[in-house]
Amino acid sequence: MEGSAKVIFVLGGPGVGKGTQCQKLVQEHSNFVHLSAGELLRGARAGNHRFKEVIESNINAGRIVPSEITVELLREAMINQGWAAKRFLIDGFPRNEENYETWNRILPEVEVECCLFLDCNHDLMVERIRSRGGGRSDDDPEIVKKRLVTYEEQTRPIINRYQSLGKLRTVSSEGTLEEVYQNVLSALEIS
Repeated sequence: MEGSAKVIFVLGGPGVGKGTQCQKLVQEHSNFVHLSAGELLRGARAGNHRFKEVIESNINAGRIVPSEITVELLREAMINQGWAAKRFLIDGFPRNEENYETWNRILPEVEVECCLFLDCNHDLMVERIRSRGGGRSDDDPEIVKKRLVTYEEQTRPIINRYQSLGKLRTVSSEGTLEEVYQNVLSALEIS
């Protein structure tokens, strides 16, 4: 593979608008590709992917899919989407220390430009999830509470790590979609 792929990790709690902001960036800037670790896992599980059985057995047993599989799915998607020709917005990954370590072990050649952190207070996150009309099994109020705890315990330390590396770009996601988007553009220095 020629050149280095460039990645922006997009992190934040549930309901902050990670997917929404990534989709808007992709719509308005053709050099971006949005990858969601969760969507890649769901797609591999639903199709005839070589990891289908491993993903299925882990999910059915209530275990987290091994980070190596998630990183391999991300690598495959980046290769299929043009590797060094694009900038990849990876939404919701790395979620924890093990994800972070596995990424750095398997893909050390990928340039992590920064981590875009969409910051939002918990009450607003819960309200946004409630108002998005459900449809997602993880939008149940009790599951949302657990997701917030997991986010604080596991993902916050990763956000702090990128801050200590000087690679964190923080944007408040408490405004309107357009206000947040304009702040994202500024944080990523996109005109």
